[in-house]
This record gives sequence, structure tokens and C-alpha cells, in this order.
Amino acid sequence: MNVVIQVSPSKFKQIQQNYVTNQQTGLPKGTSFRVKIPGVTITGYQSGKIMFQGQLAQQEAQRWDTHGMMTSKSHPTKIADDLPQNFDQLSVLGSDEVGTGSYFGPLTTAAVFVQHNHLQALNELGVEDSKKLSDPAIIKMAKQIMQICPYHVVNVKPHDYNRLIKQYNQAQLKAICHNYVLGKVLDKIKPQSPNAILIDEFVSPQTYFNYLQGQSPIITKNVFFKEKGESYHLAVAAASIVARYVSLQTMDELSAIAGQTLPIGAGHKVDLIAADLISKGKNLDQFAKLHFGNTMKARRLANQK
Repeated sequence: MNVVIQVSPSKFKQIQQNYVTNQQTGLPKGTSFRVKIPGVTITGYQSGKIMFQGQLAQQEAQRWDTHGMMTSKSHPTKIADDLPQNFDQLSVLGSDEVGTGSYFGPLTTAAVFVQHNHLQALNELGVEDSKKLSDPAIIKMAKQIMQICPYHVVNVKPHDYNRLIKQYNQAQLKAICHNYVLGKVLDKIKPQSPNAILIDEFVSPQTYFNYLQGQSPIITKNVFFKEKGESYHLAVAAASIVARYVSLQTMDELSAIAGQTLPIGAGHKVDLIAADLISKGKNLDQFAKLHFGNTMKARRLANQK
């Protein structure tokens, strides 16, 4: 069980002093103290929140706050028989991508290494699937994740995407990007290595590795695949947030060049804006994934003007 309480600065100091003899060193950024006592791990954050984790979390928290206590379940919550035991508490390298279903903008893939001793800090930040977060929250959270955790991003902008999609199908391009960012993070953290690697699954593992034939190196050691991977470990959630952050930056850049806001997705609004860009003499190759059906729709609309 996890219990989080928000306390005043004076109460925070009182609690911290109570556990002074048990406090650990080498704490993650944003953490004021951490102690382990029988049945409970207690972490105090600079935000004024204190997290109690373990079988006796509720009882220990009640010593300090009998009002306004907030019980929070840790993320992620799912378990699977084919993953190592206590997977969500391991040091894991996770990867995820964004932009595959959006006509405008890049294909952005990120890998983030979340060590065991950083899990509480990411929980405190509220790390979860980027699709559930607002853009301002993603921007703020991504910057904090990138300060805490080793990461790498490959951001394939539309012009390069359109060139590569002639050589690879989209799923194969995604596989190459995942493999690339994972390899880059593994290089950054050497000689350390993760307990496991978790890829947000978009094709079967067999197909994924078939797509990587000819790539070097191919990351295969301790690699696992899960749909909705953020539900199994915060590393995938962190990767989705970092990828979304970089994607948002690119969308802002492309919108500035286009002279109008480029929407995400592939609906009718996208067709209308693409048609407008064509009418203004803009090259869609700079802004959009041209193999989408939106391209033909936009050209038809532009010809009707």
C-alpha cells in the first residue's frame, strides 16, 4: 500500500527529524529524505508531500496526519506471468513512440531508463501515459524526467519520414527507431545495465525482430513486449511523455513555418488545413506524412477552390 500526505513546512520538518537516525543518502532530485523502518519506507519530497510505502504504510501515516489523508495506488498496477517477479519495482529501460496516427508532424520515439531508486520520484511527479496528460503537464513533467533519468530520442520529421517510408513500412520504421534509442541509452549507462527492457508492443515480438534484420546492433537481452506498457512499468510512461514533449516542440516549429496551427490526428480538419497549405504553394512534404490517405483528399479539396 502507498499513502501520501501533504503537510505544512513545520510538520514536514518535525517528521523528518523524527526519522533522522534512519535516513538514507544519495537521494533523487526533489527528494528531501528517505528512511526505511520495519514494514514501511518513508519518502519526503520538497513539494511537502510524504509517501509511506509498505504493509504498515497506513498505520505509520496516521501517526502524522489524521485528516485529509490521500491513499494512492502506485503506478503501474498490472502484472503478468511472463514478466519477472515484482517487475514494476525493477530498474527498467522502456521505450514508446508517438505520432504514428497523426498526418502532420514527426514520428518520435524515446527510451528512458528508470532505476529502482527513481520510481518514487516519478510517482511523485504523477508520471503516467502521456495521452492522459495535458500539453502543459507533459512539458513540465518531461523536463523533470530528463533531469532525473538517462534517455534518448529519435525524432523523424516529415521530410525524412517520407523518404524512409519508401524503404520501410511504418511498423518496420517504428521497430528500427525503438531498437536505435534503446541502444543509445544502453551505451549511455554503461557499465550499468537494466534488469529488463520493456517495449510498448505494436507488433508481435517475432515480427519486431524480423523487421530488424540487417540492423546493428540488435537489442535482444532481457527484452519484453507489452501493449499499454505504461501499465506495467513507469519507464514506458516516462518514455511516452518525453516523446510527446519532443513531438510537441516539433509541431510548434512546423506550425510557425506553416503560418497556422497544425492539428494532430487524421480527421477532416486535417484535410482542410492540408488543402489550404497546397493552395498557398506550401510543400506538404515538409509538414505531413504523405502516404496517409489525407494527401489525396487534400489535393482534391485544393483543386475545388
